[in-house]
Parts: sequence; structure tokens; C-alpha cells
Amino acid sequence: MATVAERPAASEQPIAERMRRSWETGPGLLGWLGSVDHKEIGKRYIYTAFAFFLAGGVQALLMRAQLARPENGLLSPELYNQFFSMHGTTMIFLFATPIQSGIGNFVLPLMLGSRDMAFPRLNAFGYWVFLFAGLFMYSSYLLGGAPAGGWFNYVPLTGPVFSPGWGIDFYTLGLIFLGISTTAGAINFIVSTFKLRAPGMSINRLPLLIWSFLTTSFVIIFALPALTTANALLFLDRRFGTHVFDPAGGGNVLLWQHLFWIFGHPDVYIIFLPAVGMVSSIVPTFARRPMVGYTLLVLATVATGIISFGVWAHHMFAVGLTPLAMAFFGAASLMIAIPSGIQVFAWLGTMLGGRVVLASPLLFVLGFLVLFVIGGVTGVMFAAVPFDWQATDSYFVVAHFHYVLIGGAVFPIFAGLHYWFPKMTGRMLDERIAWLTFWVMFVGFNLAFFPMHILGLLGMPRRVYTYQPDLGWDDLNLLATMGAFLFALGVLIFVYNVVRSLAGGEPAGDNPWDASTLEWATTSPPPPYNFLAIPVVHSREPLWDPQSEAGGPLLEVGHRTLGTSVLDADPTQLLRMPKDSLWPLALALSLLIVFVGLLVNLLLVVLVGLLLTFLCITGWLWPPHRTRELLT
Repeated sequence: MATVAERPAASEQPIAERMRRSWETGPGLLGWLGSVDHKEIGKRYIYTAFAFFLAGGVQALLMRAQLARPENGLLSPELYNQFFSMHGTTMIFLFATPIQSGIGNFVLPLMLGSRDMAFPRLNAFGYWVFLFAGLFMYSSYLLGGAPAGGWFNYVPLTGPVFSPGWGIDFYTLGLIFLGISTTAGAINFIVSTFKLRAPGMSINRLPLLIWSFLTTSFVIIFALPALTTANALLFLDRRFGTHVFDPAGGGNVLLWQHLFWIFGHPDVYIIFLPAVGMVSSIVPTFARRPMVGYTLLVLATVATGIISFGVWAHHMFAVGLTPLAMAFFGAASLMIAIPSGIQVFAWLGTMLGGRVVLASPLLFVLGFLVLFVIGGVTGVMFAAVPFDWQATDSYFVVAHFHYVLIGGAVFPIFAGLHYWFPKMTGRMLDERIAWLTFWVMFVGFNLAFFPMHILGLLGMPRRVYTYQPDLGWDDLNLLATMGAFLFALGVLIFVYNVVRSLAGGEPAGDNPWDASTLEWATTSPPPPYNFLAIPVVHSREPLWDPQSEAGGPLLEVGHRTLGTSVLDADPTQLLRMPKDSLWPLALALSLLIVFVGLLVNLLLVVLVGLLLTFLCITGWLWPPHRTRELLT
């Protein structure tokens, strides 16, 4: 197997130093605020999303403490509603997608053999919008109360009559604001994948992780407008008295459900597909062999993205759809299990046919396989309309949902964090602590959520803040609460392992896992320019291929990277890349002013924000001046 390191030879060191000076982030606070380095932005996404994960977790623990015993008075009904609404909104919108975007931001250019994302300033802008949107939504706790309509925000509960105040406005405006970041990131992933690949990395040699992010990005582009439209229309209903969702004024409450789930069900796969891409990167590394069924896995990934648009109404079987509609969406819900089955068998086949090395990233992958299969089986059960009618809005749904999204996304995310931590930091996580992290999280998760299947079948409805004794729910709820706290302990052990490793962990080396993809062909952590010489690829496993080269000719052309053709990755041009810039931060702040003005209903503030937005866009697009590089 070929092992490739990107440490410059002695004759190349002057070139490497010049490249470092050209690409590294500027000094001081202004340099930090203006950084457009994809690695720095990726880590910021990860840290910020993980902070939101901890915030959402605290809210979940408080809810579970409230439900630990019947007729508990720890939380008021109003505060409980705010906690379960913000918990779901946080985990779906502020954690699961952004943290995977962070991993993708860090890894994708390295895996493609590029020096940066296609649009570095747009990348930085996306992060700042994500941060400000999250803070905007969490400020609701300090300004009259958080949203209290659940993460799916159903009307008429969330209309002006039943939800006065600013709580739901924080939700609608916050998600519109956040959608700008998500859309910008999706565009960046698509263009980077098609135009910045290493020479020889033809479309049929793309790593499976890249296929996952590419498919996810297209799903975002087509699905997110439905959510943005729904939130905009609800804001108009609440603020300006329109009647889009008001039956008394000719509107329809089910329109919200259709618009929301046209986004909401593809969003499950927006969260799931990058996670399985991480699994497809980790499995062959520790099986010590190429992935089985590459072409089938690519087709399964793309098919999942396409079919996900045809299953939204299986969340609405109880609202009175026609039998024909329920038959169609039930069939689509069964069909979407086929690509997932192909992926599971490919992973198992790769491990069975290889020489498995059981390291911590693979351990989290194995846990994912167990949990995701359980969640998938219960998901197929919901495709049967009669069963769905019985179990809908019960704790059985809560159990299924968490097995799919924690088992199917959080465990692969933790696998990815353990896997790429050495590349990001140059340090290894302690393996013994990593194993302890896995087992505490795995046992805690099953203890928390498996009893919820039984609670649902016993009739416990979801979204209740308390319950009466002697219904047969007491012991199972106590068990679920104990499991939730045990799972939280596992997360804290992981945080301890990260801090410990950053302070003095074992040096990682360039390729500690003996992996096959290009991100391991450079140093750990990578230099600001990623690759002194752009790699040349001859196979799907370039670092395991003796023909693959560490790089082609030295590309000492300043702040530029190589552009390649869409299908065959033939070199076509040298692309000038922007340097540090404060315009992304300034533009994100301007948009924040616009949304704050809309929230407080002050037209002057909105107009000031729009004027600043226009000026920032003008400055962003203004021809660069060498004497003002920080603002270009």
C-alpha cells in the first residue's frame, strides 16, 4: 500500500514558506474574524453546533427529569412546551446538519485534493449566519418566551390566536435566516465537488462521502424553499393578518403540514446521508479493503435523495387523506427502505471480507448499524396505514424517531469526530476513554429510548408534560430518564477526552489509520494551503494505489488552486481564491439587523438593515485592492 505524506522536501521548503504566508489567516482579532480558511470554518461549525447540542441536551434532561415520576412539578406546562420545542429545533436545525457541514467543510476540500472550497467567502458567510440565527432563536428565552409549538410548529396552535407574543416569530424568522446559511453551504459543496477535484478524480472515483454531501446538497436546494415559504406565510398571518392558514378566512391548516413535511421528510435524509457517507469512509479503512458495491452504494445514495421527496405525507395519515394518496405514500415509504438495505449489506460485506481492526471509530459504526436497523424496522411499520393510525402521536413515534436520528446520525457523527480528530488537531484521542464513551452512550441510549416503544404501545401520548400514576407508565419513564442521564454522561466523557487530548494527547502522524483517501495525504493538521503539489489520482483508493502520486508539479502560483472538468477532472484552469475578508461577517450582521427589525416590527430598523446589506454586498463584489486585502 502506498503511503503519501505532504511534508515538503528541503528543496521545497522556501516554496512552502511562501505558500504558507500567502494562505494563512492574518494575525490578531481582525484576521480571526475575517478568516476564510475552510479548515478554520469547519472547526467553528463543529464547535458551535456541539455547543447547541449540549444546550439541546440540557433541555432534554430537564424534560426527562419532569417525566421521571407522575404528577411531577419540576417544570411548568409553559416551560416544558418551550423546552421540547427548542430541544427539537436545536437538534434538527442547529446541531445535526451544521455539525456535519463542519466535518464536510474541513474534510471535503482535502478529500478532493483541493486547497479550499469553491467560494471561501460564501463559506465564512454561511457560518456567521448560522451562528447569528442560533443566537437569535435562543435569545427568545430572554425576550418573552421561546417557541412553544413543537419543532414542526403546527397551525392553528402557532397562529396569532393561540400563540400570542414573539415566541413563534422567533421560530419563523430564525429558520428563514438559518435557511440562508444552509442554502449557501449547499451551493458551495456542489460547485466544489464538480470543479475542484484533483486531476484524475473522475466522477466514478469520487469518495462515497463526497457523493453523500453532493446528494444532500441537491436535496437541500429543492426541499428548503418549502420550509422558507411556510414560515414566511405564517409570519404574514401572525403579523399582518393574512389568512393563509386560517379556515375562517379561506385558508387551510393542512397546507402548513404539507409545506413543512415536503421539507421535513427529505430533511431526515439531509441529516442521514452525510452520516452514512462517514460510515462508508470509516468501514473500508478498518476493514483494510475497498468498499464492496461502490456503484450500488452511489445509486442507493442518489435514489434515497430522490425518493425522499415522495414520502412526506406518511406523517399525515391521520389527517384524512384519500385512500389512493395513503396507498401511494405508504408504498413510497416501503420503497425507501431498499437503498438503506443495500447500504447495510455493503458495509457488512466489506467487513466480513476484510481484516477488521476494531478501533473506536468503527465501534461507533457498529453501534450505528444496530440502532439504525431497529429504527428502520419501526419506520417500515409506520408505512402500514392501520398501524400508523394506532401509534401516531404516541411515544412509539418518539422512540422510532430517536433511533433513526440519534442511532442513524449522532453515532456516525461521533464515529467521524473520532476518525478525523487526528487530522484536525494532530493529536490522537485516548482509545480507552473512547471505548468507554461508546459503551456509556450505547447503553444509555437504549435504556432511554427502547422503553418508549412500550410506553407508546401502552398508550402514552407524546408532548405531555405529566401523567397520572397507576397507568403502567411509571417504571418505564423512570428507566428512560436514567438512560438519558447515562447517555449525557457518555457525551461528557467524550468532551473530557477531547480536552485531554488537545492538552497533551499522543501525536497523530499524517495517516494514523492507514486510510486510503486524500485528506490523509497531507500533514496533521494540514498546512494553510493543504497541498503544496496538487495530488494526481489513478483509482478510488489513491493512498492504497502504488500508481498514485503525492502530487503533480508544484503549483506555486500564489493564492490559487486548480480547476478541473466536471466529469473526468482534467485540469482546465487556475482559479484565483479570495483572501481573508470581513465582508461575510458584516453582511451576516446586516441581515441580523433586518430580522431583528422584523421581529420587533420597526420599519426603520428593517430599512437600516437592508441599506447595510446593500452596502456590504457592494463592498463584497467591489474589485479588490492589494492595499486592503482584509476587506476583499
